[in-house]
Amino acid sequence: MTPKEQGYYMPAEWARHEATWLTYPKNPDSWPGKIETIYPSYHLFVKTLAEGETVHINVDDEPMLQHVSRELEAIGANMGNIRLHIIPSNDAWCRDHGPAFLLHRSEPAKRAIVNWNHNAWGGKYPYELDTEVPVRIHELMPDMPLFEPGIVMEGGSIDVNGRGDLLTTTSCLLNPNRNPHLDQDKIEGYLRDYYGVDNIIWLGDGIVGDDTDGHVDDLSRFVGDDTIITAVEDDVWDENYEPLQKNLKMLKRCRLANGKQPTIVELPMPDVVFYDGQRLPASYANFYIANGKVIFPTYRCLTDNEAAYILEACFPDREVVGIDSTDIIWGLGSFHCLSQQMPAV
Repeated sequence: MTPKEQGYYMPAEWARHEATWLTYPKNPDSWPGKIETIYPSYHLFVKTLAEGETVHINVDDEPMLQHVSRELEAIGANMGNIRLHIIPSNDAWCRDHGPAFLLHRSEPAKRAIVNWNHNAWGGKYPYELDTEVPVRIHELMPDMPLFEPGIVMEGGSIDVNGRGDLLTTTSCLLNPNRNPHLDQDKIEGYLRDYYGVDNIIWLGDGIVGDDTDGHVDDLSRFVGDDTIITAVEDDVWDENYEPLQKNLKMLKRCRLANGKQPTIVELPMPDVVFYDGQRLPASYANFYIANGKVIFPTYRCLTDNEAAYILEACFPDREVVGIDSTDIIWGLGSFHCLSQQMPAV
């Protein structure tokens, strides 16, 4: 029986967390010539998370464990809420290589883990260690059922509201570098069965510079049962203008599982971020909803404040915290890509 048939579903990110899972960044190939610059923002991210929930961090070995502990202690992080685990990895993007955590609809004390296959966004990078991370995490919590669909899927490619709806993109999930043997109907079947949803909302292309082939967590996110926030570009000459306008039109035409038309909130794009001649996938949509907080990436531009005001209106009961992601985005991802929530029971 599939998770859905057994009563499991993926709750919305704003549902209360027991913890957040991270994988510590250490791969210099992901931040060429710049990896040392990311740690102040990354450590602040961990410190901010640990103010409201447990933070599990995967590290490669005992020396790395000791190093990370010293770094977090030095900035005053709540070490009582931080757990380090020796689980080796290739890279830091726990949203994509980590497990998906599910809750049971009628037995709220029950959780499950989904171990999707991971192929590093279509075989772009090494992934032999990353693909083992969900199994290693499951070994720490063996009482949770483990579901293994046997197809490639990444956490950043979907977003859910916990009420039966799921957002995704054709540019990613229907890309032949993921599951070439599956058509859209079969992909939808897996999404329904393993995330416990009823309604799939498809968007189109991702933003420029995104090496994931269009993850939805750079584009559009649920911020309430019936509300979707979506990135828009105002500059008609910008490369992102047309694809983001098309996605906006798709959202305005869609319907939710409850039959309603969603409320759409527009979120501006930041100023263009270039490094080493490469345009980076900077987006405010890559925020992470933690217990009592929304942590969003900032990019040292005036639009940071506008994004903060919009997110504060969407989450009036949470503190909106901006953390500089100008260096982190050189790795082609930000705070949502780095994290995976584990719901509380």
